[in-house]
Amino acid sequence: MRALVLTGTGGPEKMVVEERPDPQPGAGEVAVSVRAAGVNFADLLARQGLYPDAPKLPCVLGYEFAGEVSSLGQGVDDLEVGARVFGPIMFGGQAETVIVPRDHAMPLPEGFAFSQAAALPVNYCTAIAAMVEMGGLREGQRVLIHAAAGGVGTAATQIARDIGAEIFGTASAAKHDAIRSQGVDHAIDYRNVDFEQAVMDLTAGEGVDLVIDATGPTNFRKDYRLLRDGGRLVMFGVSELEGSRGFLSPRGVRALVKMPLATSPWWKSLAVIGENKIVGGLNLLDWWKREGLGRLSGLMDDYLARGVIDPVVSREFPFDEAAAAHRFIEERQNVGKVILVP
Repeated sequence: MRALVLTGTGGPEKMVVEERPDPQPGAGEVAVSVRAAGVNFADLLARQGLYPDAPKLPCVLGYEFAGEVSSLGQGVDDLEVGARVFGPIMFGGQAETVIVPRDHAMPLPEGFAFSQAAALPVNYCTAIAAMVEMGGLREGQRVLIHAAAGGVGTAATQIARDIGAEIFGTASAAKHDAIRSQGVDHAIDYRNVDFEQAVMDLTAGEGVDLVIDATGPTNFRKDYRLLRDGGRLVMFGVSELEGSRGFLSPRGVRALVKMPLATSPWWKSLAVIGENKIVGGLNLLDWWKREGLGRLSGLMDDYLARGVIDPVVSREFPFDEAAAAHRFIEERQNVGKVILVP
């Protein structure tokens, strides 16, 4: 089979297509011929050597897949070869064939293309964890979604819209029509205005009930100041650490310096008790390792059944153009999910 292999840390050219032996399913496992695989910021950080959970090099990245069942392991008798499935995978998704436990091969939602299904596991489970499980967002509350045009951002916007929240979203001005079409009520051009001041102006100084942020330490203090009484900040990434040319950007270096002072309000000691705010961190991979994704995927199934979820696929790239896919994300060109196809 062909697989997209990360050969070393550095720029996008480190992603190389190689021939590898065809894997075989063991007992209770399923082999899937991949038709689409998702790309996430974790893949970009792993390529740059900034993701501590990445496998030992050389390795195949990728956390999600969609395709057709090609063979069944012993004991799997409730699926047929040719069945259209999607699911999460703990690395290895960016290959022509993946092996997953039976319960990780879920039926493709009716009417979904493979690329749409491959956009589901990471983005929607992250959004559900941040917005619903940890964020406790309720009807009528205000939420600020950073990078609202990204994969998680579009997923979170759809969920917030279903809940009935007032949605504030940051994105470059060129993407404002796109995020408004998803349900953002207040689009904020983070490149040209101070998002903190913009939100305070729009809310008459009251702030918001929930902020979800994967940008990094540069924004975390501002996020915290924006929370009204009972407000929650959920941090789930540090996208500012990745550089535009495969190296740590100057902004990323500054973010690392700020990290000990910016990622939580601990520096305030007991003073934080009087502020009535909650700060939390979310790492979907660790969540997955500890308890699996069953709780989150169960909620995702409910959203799918009610027609809430409509994955936005920005662009598909063949495996041979994986470097271009990484650059496309690094340059912030995507609205929605970037997909790799064998």
